[in-house]
Amino acid sequence: MESFGARLKREREQRKITLDDISVATKIGTRFLAALEEERFDQLPGGIFNKGFVRAYARHLGIDENQAIADFVAASAPSLPEIPPAEEPPVLAAMAVRVPESKRKSRDRDGIPWGIVAIGLLVLAFGFALWGFHSREKRAPSIPVPPAANESSTAVPQEAAAEPVPATPQPAAVPAPQSLPAPPAGVPEAAPPAAMPESNAGAFRVLIQAREDSWVSIMADGKQVFQDTLTASAEKSIEARNQVVVKTGNVGALDISFNGTKLPSQGGYNRVKTLTFDAGGLRP
Repeated sequence: MESFGARLKREREQRKITLDDISVATKIGTRFLAALEEERFDQLPGGIFNKGFVRAYARHLGIDENQAIADFVAASAPSLPEIPPAEEPPVLAAMAVRVPESKRKSRDRDGIPWGIVAIGLLVLAFGFALWGFHSREKRAPSIPVPPAANESSTAVPQEAAAEPVPATPQPAAVPAPQSLPAPPAGVPEAAPPAAMPESNAGAFRVLIQAREDSWVSIMADGKQVFQDTLTASAEKSIEARNQVVVKTGNVGALDISFNGTKLPSQGGYNRVKTLTFDAGGLRP
């Protein structure tokens, strides 16, 4: 079966396209493209960059991008070593040795019938327990039951039943609050306080401008907002509150600004780099 790298190389050679042609179009270094064809995956940057390189390569050749990525994942997945069958421990092998029938019969005949002895001890223990229970029942003193109470002692006297219940005093009436006098004519009423606008504290903005075509992946506050080739003279503005992560394969071709302040160059051309921003700016 044809391998992943051999298939890519065959498709490229059938279209008479060189690695330099693909590198110029996708802004991916030729050494990375050669590593894909030769399946030297340890020389790739890793992470989402590998799939981005495969997608850009397949798009330039005009083949199915999703199928190419699936073939790459299958080819780059580490193979698990086969686990040899566990050998039978020598102790278990020794226990599995059968005892000859003649020796087993002689051992049963000469030995003590421990089963019968154990049953006899259980019966004897049960008898002692039963005897102890009956002896405790005989020694327990009987508790006298008090005589039934006379009904007349618990009857409620008619005088007590007829005693009137004092009436609950009613609370005094609370006077209604007096209404405030109306303001004099010509005095404007106080206007209600205006609603305060929602605070936007903590938000920051990162602006990316491409001088040349560059492959860029951008995540803002944990969400993917962009992952493609940023063409020359194009720009991408990202606003976030917590974090912005920018990954690129050609950091030297990008102009990056933070909150309107342009940052110095972060590397050379065709260099892979990851930049992380928070509310304080570019993190080291």
